[in-house]
Amino acid sequence: MRKKVDERIRTLIENGVKLRHRSLFLVTGDKSRDQARLDALLYFLFSFNFCNSNNFALRWIQIVYLHYMLSKAVVKSRPTVLCCYKDKLELSSHKKKRAKQVKKSMQRGLLDPEKVDPFSLFLETGGITYCLYKDSERILGNTFGMCILQDFEALTPNLLARTIETVEGGGLIVLLLRSLSSLTSLYTMVMDVHERFRTESHFQATGRFNERFLLSLASCKACVVMDDELNILPISSHIRSITPVPVKEDSEGLSEAERDLKNLKEQLHEDFPVGPLIKKCCTLDQGKAVIAFLDSVLDKTLHSTVALLAARGRGKSAALGLAVAGAIAAGYSNIFITAPSPENVKTLFEFMRKGFDAIEYKEHIDYDVMKSANPEFKKATVRINIFKQHRQTIQYIQPHEHEKLSQAELLVIDEAAAIPLPVVRSLLGPYLVFLSSTVNGYEGTGRSLSLKLLQQLEEQSQISSKNVEGSLAGRLFRKIELNEPIRYASHDPIESWHNALLCLDVTNSIPSISRLPPSSECNLYYINRDTLFSYHKDSELFLQRMMALYVASHYKNSPNDLQLMADAPAHHLFVFLGPVDESKNQLPDILCVIQVCLEGQISRKSAIRSLSEGHQPFGDQIPWKFCEQFRDTVFPSFSGARIVRIATHPSAMRLGYGSAAVELLTRYYKGQLTPIPDVDDENDVEIPQLRVTEAAEKVSLLEENIKPRTDLPPLLVNLHERRPEKLHYLGVSFGLTLDLFRFWKRHNFAPFYIGQIPNTVTGEYSCMVLKPLNSNDSEANGSDEWGFFGPFYLDFKRRFARLLEGDSFRSMEYKLAMSVLDPKINYTDLRQEHSSSASDGFWRSPTDDLSPHDLERLKVYTENLADFHMILDIVPILARLYFQGKLPVTLSYVPASILLCVGLQQRNITFIEEQMKLERTQILSLFMKAMKKIYKYLRGIAYKEIESTLPRIKEHTILGREEELENVLQEHGGKINPGGGVSVKSKGVKPDKHGKQESGRSGGKRSKEDRVSKSNKKGKFESSEHDNSR
Repeated sequence: MRKKVDERIRTLIENGVKLRHRSLFLVTGDKSRDQARLDALLYFLFSFNFCNSNNFALRWIQIVYLHYMLSKAVVKSRPTVLCCYKDKLELSSHKKKRAKQVKKSMQRGLLDPEKVDPFSLFLETGGITYCLYKDSERILGNTFGMCILQDFEALTPNLLARTIETVEGGGLIVLLLRSLSSLTSLYTMVMDVHERFRTESHFQATGRFNERFLLSLASCKACVVMDDELNILPISSHIRSITPVPVKEDSEGLSEAERDLKNLKEQLHEDFPVGPLIKKCCTLDQGKAVIAFLDSVLDKTLHSTVALLAARGRGKSAALGLAVAGAIAAGYSNIFITAPSPENVKTLFEFMRKGFDAIEYKEHIDYDVMKSANPEFKKATVRINIFKQHRQTIQYIQPHEHEKLSQAELLVIDEAAAIPLPVVRSLLGPYLVFLSSTVNGYEGTGRSLSLKLLQQLEEQSQISSKNVEGSLAGRLFRKIELNEPIRYASHDPIESWHNALLCLDVTNSIPSISRLPPSSECNLYYINRDTLFSYHKDSELFLQRMMALYVASHYKNSPNDLQLMADAPAHHLFVFLGPVDESKNQLPDILCVIQVCLEGQISRKSAIRSLSEGHQPFGDQIPWKFCEQFRDTVFPSFSGARIVRIATHPSAMRLGYGSAAVELLTRYYKGQLTPIPDVDDENDVEIPQLRVTEAAEKVSLLEENIKPRTDLPPLLVNLHERRPEKLHYLGVSFGLTLDLFRFWKRHNFAPFYIGQIPNTVTGEYSCMVLKPLNSNDSEANGSDEWGFFGPFYLDFKRRFARLLEGDSFRSMEYKLAMSVLDPKINYTDLRQEHSSSASDGFWRSPTDDLSPHDLERLKVYTENLADFHMILDIVPILARLYFQGKLPVTLSYVPASILLCVGLQQRNITFIEEQMKLERTQILSLFMKAMKKIYKYLRGIAYKEIESTLPRIKEHTILGREEELENVLQEHGGKINPGGGVSVKSKGVKPDKHGKQESGRSGGKRSKEDRVSKSNKKGKFESSEHDNSR
């Protein structure tokens, strides 16, 4: 049963223990092995019920061998083991059940008690910790000597990073693979995460990340790929020349760095509180950081900022916790701690309590610890009350709660890179600030903090506070960096491989740009992802530079983003480059990166089912959200593209490159660069190539040679050479800020959804905007610029105006609210029109919402006879009508904003003073002007409404018979006046007999008829005059 282990494997493990470097083993199985030997192993293992598959037996036997060799190499206690799996463990973790099975085997004579097998020894004394992948967060902060990862198909970049970082120096990482006929089978392996990448119209995921992962193993000096019999495969040919390494230690067995740390602790032994606290430090860098923090604490210069920058696993949070304990010993009373989540400060509070133990503070006697009652915070520590010397408080606050810092003496910002830059700026104030940031790591980081804020702090610390305004004025600044890892030694090969694979250490990958060309000389290129993730030297450098821009531009990044870029079928990448000089053999400078996700083309049946069930599948964010908001089942069938990210080079920000890239992308999808085919050509659809070659299937694992592919298309494709997809719209989803919204608004994007619950970390609302591409397939309701989107956009604006009156957006900044509403406030063009039709949408009847008493109160206010409180109940009605475009009154921007704050958001004048930075008298004066203009319009339509109800005398006009009427009147001595009246002149003509008889009969009534005639003439004149005045 014993097997001769390759000496190179033993040498690799022993070298790792000596140098405190980790080693990685990838173990794969092959079903075509010696069946007799396999049966013997299975009989041995099945007797203990430790396995459930043939391949499992051989793989776990090799794990036992590796653990045994590691135990022999490590002088201290037997290394602990972390076993991570998806949902079903391949061996029983129940100790009592296992002991019972061993006892039964001994009774049956199947186990010799004198010769205990390594597997039982491994299970009984290995100190195994079992963990599901979904619960991997609970292992953060723990350290293990060996990590076993099974169920490779369930691994993600985040899980890989999280589990590998728990292994100490000299430990082993073991990845278990199912039986493979060829290593290239990984290229086509279906990963669990691919299920989230698939949509109804894009379902063919490609394993580009697995291909790059496998190829990267060949470059790792401490990585070995082997089969189930510990035979080293050709991909690990670099291990052929491995030799034992000596280690430099002194007589006490300490390295040079450990000796320096010991000397530092001895020098500061008598100093309080530095001496007791520095004894808790593990590295020399960490000890120096704690000393720097305590220097600022004891100096008590409250306008200071100390920034601690380091990679993951360097002990930043521990150093901060010890520094806070020192601040309590120094007498600081109000200390606040903030981070993206209370879970991020778990280590900080843990070392804070260790610091209290070092300075002899006892829990329940000198201080109390309070846990959070919020179930989302998982009982995390949020407050510590100290009462040994005097009342002191350490309290956790969320990043957007900067208003609670009015009495702060010390603010600690942990994981500041995961907080948006404007939020970090708002946290700075007249108090001491400790700030830590992960420059690279798997928790999600961004370099906008170190590239912008810290650089500005460093520059302004040299300038006098008299010349600087704001929260950064005159602050003293100090930066500390930690380079030495805690769990393992420096220059660990697994860390270097891990950082390169997941693009974590990209802080130095941003090249300086010697020349910033005009945007008109630049061009947008499409990136071929097969070539980008092929692990070629140039492709790898280009990928690292792209990810560096991502990290520099966005505050939240994750290794999972890399797998999304590589494998998701609907995602596409574009880069904005300057003029390319083909004569120079070098990569062009990347000015901007755009990531796009194709969405839509969802069947109406699926849309109806989603609405009825209230469930939204993964992907297709904009179609499903649009369908949910407007209950529309037609829009999801449209095809669109969502811009996932835009990342601009730090040296090229705010120079128009991002806008130029978006404009080129819009023109590309409109078909202005390359014609869009009327019918989709199936030959143009990208079909993933089958990466399992026939040669790989014919050779065994021991003969297979894995190299990067050579038959690859060009990395960059000019947009004029690629046909665009046929789209109906472009969309974006982002955290709502004024700058971002104005950026997309300039490019004619309009919102259709704003979430009503702000993000707990950033305080931002989720926003989705849309831009129709005026496709012929979508019917437009009207001829406006928004096409089919027009009615939905108007509906959104009405809903948003109503929501401003509630609690959701009542505290939103007025500039942002005005930008979202985008009301028409200039109606000077209507003055050219004499009258407007009833169908123009303006308000025609004030009596529908306002009573005569309301109008009278408004009149009294505009005449300065009453206070503005008299009309506060009317203002919301007027504001709602105005911002719906029903009151055509021209207002300037500031009065319209005041009307929004008072009428829609219903805020008081004090709040408006703070928002607009205006005096109270100015605000009331501008508000008065707005009310006067609105009342003038209301008085006009009220006068017209009352006038329209008055009785009118009907006037008959004679058209086309003027000559005939003239002749008749001339016969009777009359004529037609130019004004339209008729006058009859008496000429003394004798009337006929009949006339005399009439005259004689009615002679007594002439005066009365004359009075009536005069009265009618006067009425006609007044009516004619009034009509002319109209």
